[in-house]
Amino acid sequence: MTELPGAVPENRDAVQQALVEWYEADHRSFPWRETDDAYEILVSEVMSQQTQLGRVVDAWREFLDRWPDAEALAAADQSDVVAFWTAHSLGYNNRAKYLHTAANQIVDDWDGSFPETPDELQELHGVGPYTANAVASFAFNAGDAVVDTNVKRVLHRAFDVPDDDAAFEEVAGALMPDGRSRVWNNAIMELGGVACEKTPACDAAGCPWREWCEAYDTGDFTAPDVPTQPDFEGSRRQMRGRVVNVLGEYDRLALDELGPRVRVDYSPDGEYGREWLHGLVEDLADDGLVSVEDGDEELTVCLR
Repeated sequence: MTELPGAVPENRDAVQQALVEWYEADHRSFPWRETDDAYEILVSEVMSQQTQLGRVVDAWREFLDRWPDAEALAAADQSDVVAFWTAHSLGYNNRAKYLHTAANQIVDDWDGSFPETPDELQELHGVGPYTANAVASFAFNAGDAVVDTNVKRVLHRAFDVPDDDAAFEEVAGALMPDGRSRVWNNAIMELGGVACEKTPACDAAGCPWREWCEAYDTGDFTAPDVPTQPDFEGSRRQMRGRVVNVLGEYDRLALDELGPRVRVDYSPDGEYGREWLHGLVEDLADDGLVSVEDGDEELTVCLR
């Protein structure tokens, strides 16, 4: 068995079975998960780009009521498709145009039959690698392992996979059971969506990978999209709070009077001096918490 990056368990069968059983026992219900119609799945994938899934459901149903298949969409006036997109706040209108163009390609170039592989699906206008793979997986069970931000977070936390695209691709591909891209990709994305979010819900969501998970074992839930929280002591957040607290007591102070009350090591020309403090109070001024007055000799800071 090929050695993989990170700390992937040797018993991959158990890892696969645990995730699939967890997903099949209970998962969020979305109508596009109940179909293997490639057109319906393509519409859901394009609509879901940067749009919350809960908002997509009604729009997806209404879209399919109006244009139930690729032939109907291809025959539509593109301006009507764009107007629908705008009315339902589905993001960039270009996506509606791409979807309309792709429908025409399916009718004209594919005789109304959908391409089935990720490579073929990428020939459709506006369909990139991720969307092509998703449609191939969910419509034809013929996709590769999906690797999106949620999947990267899951793999990084669970198996300490390094933050490297090639490593994520390798591990995701090795973990996916042969010929089961439909259920596997749904399952691992569900895991990232309900159990391994930026704020994890390991126990509440019954994460099936807890017994192998490095993050669950160590308590370190950082990930590529979840940076380590900086220490509060000595942090900019702490210093901002001190400025506000000091001004709450004194109301207004010159910069060099404020400085030593914020940091005992304040030195006007030092590392934590006027330049550092000025940047701090300017941030607070931008937030509407303080005002900065430029006097004849020195800046004065006031609490708003």
